Amino acid sequence: MTRICFLTSADMMKDRPGARDDWFEFDLEFGALSKACAADGISLEACIWDQPFDASVYDGFMVGTVWDYPPKLELFLDTLDRLHEIAPVYNSPALVRWNIEKTYLKALDEAGAPSIPTLWADKADADAIAAGFDRFGGDKIVVKPLVGGGAWRQALIKKGEALPAADDLPLGACLIQPFLPGVPEDGEYSMIFFGGRFSHALNKRPKSGDYRVQSLYGATEVRWEPSEADLALAREVLSAARSITGEDEFLYARVDMVRGLTGGLVVMELEIIEPYLYPEQGPEMGAVFVEALKDKLA
Repeated sequence: MTRICFLTSADMMKDRPGARDDWFEFDLEFGALSKACAADGISLEACIWDQPFDASVYDGFMVGTVWDYPPKLELFLDTLDRLHEIAPVYNSPALVRWNIEKTYLKALDEAGAPSIPTLWADKADADAIAAGFDRFGGDKIVVKPLVGGGAWRQALIKKGEALPAADDLPLGACLIQPFLPGVPEDGEYSMIFFGGRFSHALNKRPKSGDYRVQSLYGATEVRWEPSEADLALAREVLSAARSITGEDEFLYARVDMVRGLTGGLVVMELEIIEPYLYPEQGPEMGAVFVEALKDKLA
């Protein structure tokens, strides 16, 4: 039997100390994927990425819910390299390195993907934030670290107000973007693909008074049926990423888009490292995933 290791983090295990409030997302995602794999003769087995396990028994490794890696970035990348010497890692360590820093958004923008205006700064200090307000106008901006996820060290800053505490701001280099009113009003739209095949889509809406679209912050998700134009736009983003990276197809990819300042969809993120795949909104996604995995294994 083919054995694939699904890499996760210790804080996604509900019975372990320090478990995240969204630990259930591991159960939902891994449950859906492992069931579909088992039906096709593939054993998908969960391993904690930074704890010892016998990697030699696996035919491949999938970067899954490894959501504690930002403070342990060097160890994380070294671990993927080591595993890749044993069997293929999906998505590849080279692709992870490209996607792990949000500077990939600059490359997508230069390739013609619809993008959010962005100011790149070496540090989230008063000068950089003032420059952001000067560049974009308006009374709100969002500051994000180059490496992070789940709104980690991300801050919404209002003009004229005191800056957040240092622990709530990016540690080093960051990106600064205008606050988009479409996010609290319409949420974020996610389209999920496996091996280039469209699986499902959803709309993530923040709770009232917030702008963050993660379940940790009270956001909700509903299934969404994208138009042909929406899907074509997402495929253009994937095509640009493949051209930039030289990859043929990604085992998995989630294209996150929001309404830009002019009302059209623009790229918020292209998630090809460890995205949550929202099985609740895609009950058929397991079969699509398995076909993509079999293509990779072949």
